[in-house]
Amino acid sequence: MKTVLATCNLNQWSLDFEGNTARIIESIEIAKERGARYRLGPELEITGYSCEDHFLELDTLLHSWESLARILKGGHTDGILCDIGMPVMHKNVRYNCRVFVLDSKLLLIRPKMVLASDGNYREHRWFVAWERGWSTEPYTLPREIAELTGQRTVPIGIAAIATTDTLLASETCEELFVPMSPHIYFGNAGVEIIANGSGSHHELRKLDTRIALIRNASAKNGGVYLYANQQGCDGGRLYFDGCALIAQNGEILAQGSQFSLKDVEVVTATVNLQDVRAYRGAKASRAVQASKMEPLPQIDIDFDFEPAPGNSVLKVSRKIEPHTHGPEEEIALGPACWLWDYLRRSGAAGYFIPLSGGADSGAVATLVGSMCQLVAEAIHNKNAVVIRDVARWLDDSETPDAFTDPRVLANRLLYTCYIGTENSSRDTQKRAKLLAEQIGAYHLNINMDGLVKALQTLFIRITQKTPRFKVEGGSYRENQALQNIQARLRMVLSYLFAQMMPWVRSREGTLLVLGTGNVDEALRGYLTKYDCSSGDINPIGGISKHDLRRFLNWAKDHLGYTVLSEIVDAPPTAELEPITETYTQIDEEDMGMTYAELSRFGQLRKMEQCGPVSMFEKLAQEWDHLPPHEVAEKVKRFFRYYAINRHKMTTLTPSYHAESYSPDDNRFDLRQFLYNVQWTWQFRRIDASVKKLEAEP
Repeated sequence: MKTVLATCNLNQWSLDFEGNTARIIESIEIAKERGARYRLGPELEITGYSCEDHFLELDTLLHSWESLARILKGGHTDGILCDIGMPVMHKNVRYNCRVFVLDSKLLLIRPKMVLASDGNYREHRWFVAWERGWSTEPYTLPREIAELTGQRTVPIGIAAIATTDTLLASETCEELFVPMSPHIYFGNAGVEIIANGSGSHHELRKLDTRIALIRNASAKNGGVYLYANQQGCDGGRLYFDGCALIAQNGEILAQGSQFSLKDVEVVTATVNLQDVRAYRGAKASRAVQASKMEPLPQIDIDFDFEPAPGNSVLKVSRKIEPHTHGPEEEIALGPACWLWDYLRRSGAAGYFIPLSGGADSGAVATLVGSMCQLVAEAIHNKNAVVIRDVARWLDDSETPDAFTDPRVLANRLLYTCYIGTENSSRDTQKRAKLLAEQIGAYHLNINMDGLVKALQTLFIRITQKTPRFKVEGGSYRENQALQNIQARLRMVLSYLFAQMMPWVRSREGTLLVLGTGNVDEALRGYLTKYDCSSGDINPIGGISKHDLRRFLNWAKDHLGYTVLSEIVDAPPTAELEPITETYTQIDEEDMGMTYAELSRFGQLRKMEQCGPVSMFEKLAQEWDHLPPHEVAEKVKRFFRYYAINRHKMTTLTPSYHAESYSPDDNRFDLRQFLYNVQWTWQFRRIDASVKKLEAEP
């Protein structure tokens, strides 16, 4: 028995009911054109996944039903079983649901059983999990839907859709990732097609896990497994990375793109359910378990998955090897797509980057360059949505084809500025200029010594005190204050030029300032509050220094920005202190720790939930090339600076989320920002452990 099944990636936008509904309809129509009998969509696709506290508003629920009504009125679900994600309130309780629709009638509302509430997710804040097991009960439909469909109620709960020739049931996102996944029970209950409408964000190296879980879900018990996902930035820090999949009996049959500028991408496969039955029938141990399975409620419908006799012969989809990107490519593509969505949906005129000639700001500029290359390629490929979106940057006499050259596009969208002082070097100035030229950015060069001296003169006149740098004999406090003047003035200048440069070039709008701080520096607090780490958004704020350097090495070859080799080779420096014959400011020396050590501290603190004592215990074994007292001192130094600077995390620029140890306290890392920086109890325990370890023979 052969049938065509469809899943999709949709670039939804939170609360954009007009656009979201149109994209859902487009995906359904494409699925129908390809002969699909079933169409699966992403989690909460009608509202967009990231509505967050807007889910608490009754308006959001009202507009969801209005959107569903538009889909039903258009006859779009005629002849195709559609599985649509939306929030539903039942008996004054909100559920994250799948709604099954066929021929403009509702069949089943399926609530999510396992909610995601760790890391970036707070679903328990807005929804309740369905905890009534394999059961359904009547749901009274809103009046508009009831009048439209002629139905007063529809079942809500956990059930299978029983067609004339197979059984289908659904999971939702997190339910795939937990140990006791519903698909285990569905498969044993005879369900042959299992679908998962998901809202899964991109994180470096995460896709491998997702593919492995989907393969395993269809291999252990046999069956067809469809996976749909949102794709794009729908209003927050997360980028949903698509990669819709169709698997059967442990093999991947079809895969959508992981990163794409397409708003709608439909993935189809032709499956033979006889292969599922043969696969399952060959497993005697599975048959024993299945024979004891508690029956799953069924919604019986008069619908055939197999096309009517006389239709063209269907060719079964062959297995494929799934495609994954390396971490360097993920950095090149994920933040670039996120930047494009943010730019086109915010209505901004472009991006502004204070380009220092170092690795971090160079990586940010490179990501915008990558974005321009993706957009130029999409225009070349006649992507209608992208062509529509770039129209506002065209001059009167130009056509979109002008932007098939990414450097031309970059000259309209990206403004870079080297903001130097007497402490800046010619090398960094040269590297910034060359990178801007290779990308095509509109580049400026500013010397702000006059502004810096004006502030210093003002302070001296008022206080009668003259602060000095460390190399001039000044104290730590003086040295920091003189550096911070420069750092904060760069931010002020960045916003002035971001607001005014489109006007200077006789263009409309203002620019968004991009932050240039990486995740490791934020974790250590090695940044000045309200300096160039500040901005409107930050594409590298969740990426480690190690991964950024690997990305730059990759980008010099694959994106064509050859000057990046010089940027990678140069030691990271803030260039805020005077350079002398015997002293050059180096970031790792300033921090008192290497970036590699910082990354490991971050992983242990967040991903492995370590406090000072457990971190020391792990590192004392892991870093066995160092004596315990040196490991202890490194751990103490990290936690002191982490505690001293934790308040800076409350003002971090909203960043693309890419690492599991992001210190962004506003959304991801919910820890206090006022600490006892002495850590007296914890450090005493560490000291005792050091004595014990170093006393051992």
